[in-house]
Amino acid sequence: MAKNAVITGWGMYAPSRVVTNDDLAKFVDTNDEWISSRTGIKERRFASEGETTSSMSVRAARIALDRAKLRPQDVQLVIVGTCSPDYLFPATACMVQSELGATHAGAFDVEAACTSFVTALGVARGMIMSGTVQNAVVIGAETLSRFLNFKDRTTCVLFGDGAGAVVVEASNASVGIESVVLHSEGSKGELLMVKAGGAKVPATKDTLEMGQHFITMQGGEVFKLAVKSMADAAEEALREAGLGLDDMAIMIPHQANMRIIEGVAKRLHFPMEKVFVNIQRYGNTSAASVPIAIAEAAAAGRLRRGDKVLLVAFGGGFTWGASVLEWFGPHDGIRPPSPLERAREALEDVVDRVRPL
Repeated sequence: MAKNAVITGWGMYAPSRVVTNDDLAKFVDTNDEWISSRTGIKERRFASEGETTSSMSVRAARIALDRAKLRPQDVQLVIVGTCSPDYLFPATACMVQSELGATHAGAFDVEAACTSFVTALGVARGMIMSGTVQNAVVIGAETLSRFLNFKDRTTCVLFGDGAGAVVVEASNASVGIESVVLHSEGSKGELLMVKAGGAKVPATKDTLEMGQHFITMQGGEVFKLAVKSMADAAEEALREAGLGLDDMAIMIPHQANMRIIEGVAKRLHFPMEKVFVNIQRYGNTSAASVPIAIAEAAAAGRLRRGDKVLLVAFGGGFTWGASVLEWFGPHDGIRPPSPLERAREALEDVVDRVRPL
């Protein structure tokens, strides 16, 4: 089995349609000062009529694959983290797999709301380290603009659309994705949810008239839970990795609300200058926010080879999680195990399993 799973490629896609706070104020009872002072958001992106979660995923994934120098036909697994899939089924990942030309890949979706990308990253890491697959394309993508109630100014100003992707590969490197921790609290799910459209509350004329297909949120309660949960998950992920906050070159949090990000940093006593923030440009893109931020941080030179990186997220469900990884940068120099090495490692694993205690 491989010693570790490493990120070898990354990419993002944001729709071209920019919606500013002033744009929203034309048809929503709000203004730029009200939105920016409470959330830190100045603008967000909305998908065009022809864009979907799968189409944005494909665009981000292609960039990540190109950067990783991995051919689509060599991809073994595609995972899409999303809470706004194109359909209930087939899985969005299956459509992405087909469009990419990943003809030998398995594909499935992960739904843990805003924690979906971190969750999917943990799944990919586990499958790679177990030897089940040698690589995976892990995507976070959302088209949340189609689930917004523009009569509710407390939620419609928060969310945006986009996609981010990473390529994860098996490697003999001693470090890579060093820990992933995941938690949930389903009893609080009603604080942030889309009530109708599933099996429990199927779509009807009444559910449409009552606006139950839109995102609803009790912001104050979500805020308190998000700050504590994200900080606790960050500390747990660091313990599992055997590292401390002082070892972290950067923290990339889910971009939900600037006050939440600042609250997490304050609770951890982590300097804000080492926290990557892009919420002002994209709003809350849910599962897409962390991989989009990874791509932008890399482009801005905030991620250098050898840097220790802390990812942390919180979302509806409730779900929350964190991951610690070492950044390698471009694919050059990252060598996945050769077939001979994989065979030797498999043999050693068999020997270890049958060796008497």
